[in-house]
Amino acid sequence: MDKLKQIEAFVGAVDTGSLARAALVADVTPVMIGRRIDALEKRLGVRLLLRSTRRLALTEQGNVYLEYCRKLLADLEHADNLIFEGRHTAAGHLVVSAPAAFGRKHVAPHGPSFVAKNPAVEVSFNLNDQVVDLVRLGFDMGVRIGGAIDPTFVAVRLATNRRVVCATPPYLKHNGVPRTLDDLAGHNCLAFNIQGGQLGGWHFRIGDKPVTVRVSGNLDCNDGELLHRWTTQGLGLSWRSTWEIQGELKRGELVTVLDEFALPSYDIMAVYPQQRHVLAKVRFFIEHLKRTYSEPDYWLNAS
Repeated sequence: MDKLKQIEAFVGAVDTGSLARAALVADVTPVMIGRRIDALEKRLGVRLLLRSTRRLALTEQGNVYLEYCRKLLADLEHADNLIFEGRHTAAGHLVVSAPAAFGRKHVAPHGPSFVAKNPAVEVSFNLNDQVVDLVRLGFDMGVRIGGAIDPTFVAVRLATNRRVVCATPPYLKHNGVPRTLDDLAGHNCLAFNIQGGQLGGWHFRIGDKPVTVRVSGNLDCNDGELLHRWTTQGLGLSWRSTWEIQGELKRGELVTVLDEFALPSYDIMAVYPQQRHVLAKVRFFIEHLKRTYSEPDYWLNAS
């Protein structure tokens, strides 16, 4: 006799409180439910249920076994749902974290088209320049740009990106072109500030050695879009991502300097906690972003 049917009969009898009601749910006779439970108890060599004409009662061994049976059946149902979702469509509430400026331009705007293709999904976006704890705060996934990725997370590259020092041609003509990292000390550097107004450093690489340079200037803020605007206005040097400035670079409105010291990659990544099964809503949204970002001239047209 099928082991799974025996387990379903046992759990069904406990959940409904009688063999007759369990039989109705399973669309079999009460006698068949009883036979399946008898076969299960015989196979295990223990009594799981004390049965009378009026009631069912779990034995001590039955109470322990019931917990494992419930988990087994729940895991099987979850696996069935995953396969169904993977073949057809995603469902549920997807909660996504992303950096503020990037999220406004390149993550949240693609939510409506994703929902249109997956109408059983609801999406919530949280845009914040702080690196949030995805697990503790209940996020399904996050979008990160560069930096170290927690080894307990899965990281999927969505698009290539680099961090470069850039400025307008008029600024460089007036102030000179920096040739070394030490030259940054003589320039007005438009820097991102963090909590308390402390300026974050700019990260480079000399050979294989990572280097952080503390910079200074007469303007700083904690908003990347404002730094980008100041840079295009010719107010100083800034350390920006190529996703943000590709249009200006192609048009010659901005140029990069110190490229030989730039980090090799500062890629745009989707991250999510390691898990045995990746939910379809997460997998589908990651694929949606990858397809969007790979469209010809996407970054030129979007910057």
